[in-house]
Amino acid sequence: MSHQPSAPPVVAIIGRPNVGKSTLFNRVLGARTAIVDDVPGVTRDRNYADGTYQGRAFRLVDTGGLDPSATDGMLSLIRRQSQLAIAEADILIFLMDGRAGLTPGDEEIVSLLRGVTKPAFYTINKIDTPQSETLQADFYRLGQETLYPLSAEAGTGVDELLEAILPLLPVSGEGAEPAEPPPRIAIVGRPNVGKSTLINTLLGQERMVVFELPGTTRDSVDTTVSHRGRSYIFTDTAGIRRRGRIERGIEGYSVARAMRAMGRSDVALLILDAVEGITEQDTKIAGLALKQGRACLLLVNKWDLRQGDDAARRQYELDLRRRLPFLPWAPVLFGSALKPDSVSEVFPLVDQVVTAFTRRIPTGLLNKFLQEVIAENPLPVRKGKPGKAVKSVYVTQVATQPPVFALFVGHPEDVGPTYLRFLEHRLRERFEFLGTSIRILVRRK
Repeated sequence: MSHQPSAPPVVAIIGRPNVGKSTLFNRVLGARTAIVDDVPGVTRDRNYADGTYQGRAFRLVDTGGLDPSATDGMLSLIRRQSQLAIAEADILIFLMDGRAGLTPGDEEIVSLLRGVTKPAFYTINKIDTPQSETLQADFYRLGQETLYPLSAEAGTGVDELLEAILPLLPVSGEGAEPAEPPPRIAIVGRPNVGKSTLINTLLGQERMVVFELPGTTRDSVDTTVSHRGRSYIFTDTAGIRRRGRIERGIEGYSVARAMRAMGRSDVALLILDAVEGITEQDTKIAGLALKQGRACLLLVNKWDLRQGDDAARRQYELDLRRRLPFLPWAPVLFGSALKPDSVSEVFPLVDQVVTAFTRRIPTGLLNKFLQEVIAENPLPVRKGKPGKAVKSVYVTQVATQPPVFALFVGHPEDVGPTYLRFLEHRLRERFEFLGTSIRILVRRK
C-alpha cells in the first residue's frame, strides 16, 4: 500500500487461526471493533482501525488466520490475505498461543517472516497465570532474543508490547490543520450480491476474501481507497438477511454491525442483482438506509450479463421505482463490480451525493425561494376560513447530513404531507439535492 509520509505506520497482527488476534486488536484499541468468537477463522478479511499510543498514531490491522499448510478453499484465501497484510505492513506482531505450544504452523510462519526485513514482535498469548509462564520455554527454540508474553483477554503484558513498538511510531506534527475527514460509504446488500468484489475492484487488489459461499464477510471492514487524489472510506458490511434466517451468534452480530456501519456513514451504496431483480429484502435494506437518514446510491451489479438489452434496462428502472418508491432521488448505476470502468463511475456519483448531503442553504436564499413557491402553489387554506390562504411563513435550514429544514407557520396542522412532498420536490430541483434524504419539520411560528 503506498501511503503518504504523513500516513500513520501500519501495524499488522498475524498468526494461525484462533490464537487471539482479534482479542488483542480490540485490547490495543480499547474498543470491540472485531468480532470475537471461539470458532477458528472468524476474522476472514483484514480489519483496519486507527489508534494512538502515548499520542503517537498508528493503523492497526487484524488479519485472517495464517495457515501456511492450507492449499484450498477458505483457509488458503485467508493465508493470501495475511501475506498481503505482511506486504503492506510497516510493523508486524506475530501472535502465538502459549497454551497450544509451538506448532509446525507457527514454525512455518517464522520461515515466512525470515525473509522480511520489517520489525517483527514475537508475542505469546494466553500467558495469564504464573503456571502458564513455564509454557514460554518452548518458544525460545525460535532463536528470538525477545519474546513478549501477554494475555490479550486480561490485558496483562499489552503495555510492555506497545512500549517496545513506541520508538517506531513517528511523533505527530504539531499545529497541523486538521484535514477534512474523507467521506464514508457503507456498501450494503443481500449476501453474495458482490459487495466485497466491488471493493476489490475499487482497490485493484484482493483485500476482501471473495468466495462463492453466501455470508463470507462476517465483519464490517473499513478500507481506505484513493481516487484522483481524494480519499474515501468504504465499509464492506456483512450481507443482511431476513431476520428469520439469521443464525444466532456471529451472523446476528454481523447484521447489527452492518446497521451501525450505515449509521456512521455518509452514503449507503446499495448493491442490487441484475439477474435476480429487486427482492423484498432489498426494499428492507433501502428502508433502513432511509430511516437512518443516509445519502443513497444504487448499483445494479452483474449488468454485463444483460448488456445491450435496452428494454430490460427500462423494465428494471420501472421495477426499481415501483419497489423503492421512497427513493426516487437516489441515482442508479448499471454496471459490474468486476469491471474497473463501470466501478470508476462510483466516485463522481459519491462526490455529488456527499456534496448534497452536506449542503447548507443561506436563510435569505431559502425564503426568497419559498415566496416563489407559494406564489406558484399557495399554502393550504385555513380550515373554516374559505379563501384565506396561509401567508405568514418562514423557512430555515437547521441541520446537514442529512439536510433538515424547519418551516414556521401559524397553524402547522394545516400543512399536510401532500404539500410537504411538493415543497421537497421543489427544494431538490432548485438546490440539487441529488441522492440525499431531506427532512422538513413544520413548526408553529
